[in-house]
Amino acid sequence: MFDFSTREIVISGIIGGVALFLGATRLGLIPVPIPFVGNATLLHIPAVLGGALEGPVVGLLAGAIFGAFSFLYAEVPLFRDPIVAFVPRLLIGVVAWMVFASLRRWNIDFASVAAGLAGSLTNSIGVLGLGLILPIGPEAYLPVEAVVASLPQVIIEAILAAIVTVVVVRGVLLVRSGRTTASETGSDEERRY
Repeated sequence: MFDFSTREIVISGIIGGVALFLGATRLGLIPVPIPFVGNATLLHIPAVLGGALEGPVVGLLAGAIFGAFSFLYAEVPLFRDPIVAFVPRLLIGVVAWMVFASLRRWNIDFASVAAGLAGSLTNSIGVLGLGLILPIGPEAYLPVEAVVASLPQVIIEAILAAIVTVVVVRGVLLVRSGRTTASETGSDEERRY
């Protein structure tokens, strides 16, 4: 069914471990004082990295971990709905992979930034959009005012995801290429320490 290489399994484990760490310690879910919105998040970043580095399946799995922690630690009714807690999060890595795969032949850094932005915005737009359209009784989960109030948080999360994605993807691709040290220009005597 799925044919994973050893590298893909290891990268999946590392990304999954980072997501578990961020979720279990709550470092990935930062409380914000805006009513109805919940937490600012860093947990979308492992899903973006999983999608960009190893493809949609790894990104989907990291997104599932994010969704599980969001559902388990739900402080507002919006995230107690499994559709809101899981669907946008499952799509983060898939969208990041699609963007990265389509742009990487032109420029790796641009593709990384675009994947980070697209993955983060998939999460934010998905959650806020579902919050506007899904009902809780006669009203939606989120009033429009809460969505507008959360826009600065959405922008900060997207910028952070773009920065982290370009740095990590560049580093991983550099290590994969074997060019991990500066060129050696001096003699053996000069390089000893």
